[in-house]
Amino acid sequence: MDWKFGDFTIIDLIAATTNAFNAALLARRPDHYKHFTVVGILLLGVIGGLAGGIARDILLLQTPAALLNPAYLILALVAAGAALATDYRSGQALRGGLFQFATSLALPWYAIIGAAEAMDAGLPHLAAVLIGVVSATAGRYLVDLTCRVTPKLFIRSEWYVGTTVLAAVAYLVCAAGFRLGVWPATLIAFVVAFVFRYAAMLRGWEEPEPWEPPELQAAENPGPPVHERRDQEPGSGPG
Repeated sequence: MDWKFGDFTIIDLIAATTNAFNAALLARRPDHYKHFTVVGILLLGVIGGLAGGIARDILLLQTPAALLNPAYLILALVAAGAALATDYRSGQALRGGLFQFATSLALPWYAIIGAAEAMDAGLPHLAAVLIGVVSATAGRYLVDLTCRVTPKLFIRSEWYVGTTVLAAVAYLVCAAGFRLGVWPATLIAFVVAFVFRYAAMLRGWEEPEPWEPPELQAAENPGPPVHERRDQEPGSGPG
């Protein structure tokens, strides 16, 4: 059992806690919720919070820190419980805004610590970015699969994978390029990725899709654009 709290461990715990909170909120969303029990929500929070760090450590041939330090499991459970309580007491508008904020807050941390740990292990910068992306997306991937939803990192969204790449690259530029310490590099990379992700969610910036095959285009008969459909609905005036 290891209760040590160095700089990397503290950042890793922040990543685990914020991702556990976000995963528990996600499991309560209508597109993910499958009549989970309270225990089920807590377990999904733990999975979402710890899977990224475990995947990272396995790729780096290390014993996962979450299996050595009890603080990871304790904080993940507390965060998932807090998310469940917040969801219960909040209205729909607050839930939507809180989830957007929590997603933007949680996503960069594992990308940063993944890149940092990979760089500390002597891996090339490209491999460090890859491990950062895997670290940041592994938890959401498992939660999506459990909820029978297409994993977020494979579908069009508000620069979900792009944010993880940005966070990892920003950390490497600060740490390896400008020789900043762990905390300054981490905070700068976090702010850059958080602002980008939150702006993308608020303004609807999305990763581009590839062109569709002609056969698929011919088979589809899309309706009018969303704004035109809204205008055609009875009683759908402004406000």
